Amino acid sequence: MHTRRFILGALSLSTSLLARRAPANAPSSLKPGSFKLSKPFVVSTWDFGVPANQAAWTVLRAGGRSLDAVEAGAQVPEADLKNHTVGRAGYPDRDGHVTLDASIMDEHGNCGAVAAMEYIAHPIRVARRVMEKTPHVLLVGEGATQFAVEQGFTREELLTPESREAWQKWLQSSGGYHPVPNRENRSYGAGPASPGGPGNHDTIGMLAMDRNGNLSGACTTSGMAWKMHGRVGDSPIIGAGLYVDNEVGAATSTGVGEEVIRHCGSFLVVELMRQGRSPAAACQEAVRRILERKAVRASDFQVGFLAINKAGEVGAWAVQKGFTFATCDASDQSALHDSRSFT
Repeated sequence: MHTRRFILGALSLSTSLLARRAPANAPSSLKPGSFKLSKPFVVSTWDFGVPANQAAWTVLRAGGRSLDAVEAGAQVPEADLKNHTVGRAGYPDRDGHVTLDASIMDEHGNCGAVAAMEYIAHPIRVARRVMEKTPHVLLVGEGATQFAVEQGFTREELLTPESREAWQKWLQSSGGYHPVPNRENRSYGAGPASPGGPGNHDTIGMLAMDRNGNLSGACTTSGMAWKMHGRVGDSPIIGAGLYVDNEVGAATSTGVGEEVIRHCGSFLVVELMRQGRSPAAACQEAVRRILERKAVRASDFQVGFLAINKAGEVGAWAVQKGFTFATCDASDQSALHDSRSFT
């Protein structure tokens, strides 16, 4: 009888905790779902993940390593002058500085990152050099730029005429930064010409599994448009914007980086998969926890996670609708998906 009472009490407590953990704005009808890809494969966040995946797929199709694939893929949006949220055409901070963040992680747990780096067009390549050429994980600011130049990277002005014009319009109209979520933002080339415009804080996160079943990931961004000088989001933070565990799976994030950092978001997603959740269910739970602790309305911000596991399953979840992700594998050359969301 004592044992029975203990079990019933534990079940009652578990039910109570689960009920408390679900936010009021989480529809009970939503069911997390994942789907499976054939290895090798690559997945990435947002519409601009489609051309990025194609570059990564070239490496994977030839039998290349997943690390080489994500590095190659991430460089595509970094070089795209239409993309104002990643790489050399990124919108500047409030003082007119284009500062870039990136991280990379391989199947052995090796990782490297740069943050608030100026004058170097491909931060993902520098992040890999940090991983392979230094005893460190993260280099920032002037130190990251100095290291890149020492490694043979070209120092160049990254503030494009189009980005400068948008920044000057913002200075005239506001002088403050008010982030807004990405709502059904299908045109990645259209960034904000005024504060809080659509698409003002996006990231590309890439996850890949190669022919040998090994996982790697990459994440790169120019961060929030008009941010405070020196601000760093989740993208270059291992465990926040990116995390890879070759025994379990990998995850990456997008959206308001401060919320992801506060919850060690990508690490959380991978640990939830370790406990047995599917990628979609793990992403859903991570988003749910952020929503539960966030003081403002869900409609005021966006966070999304994308994850894969060792079985080849893929899943994603976001606070709001509009978070898309791209996939590419041997059976499905290129596809774009809408993630599930709480709003």
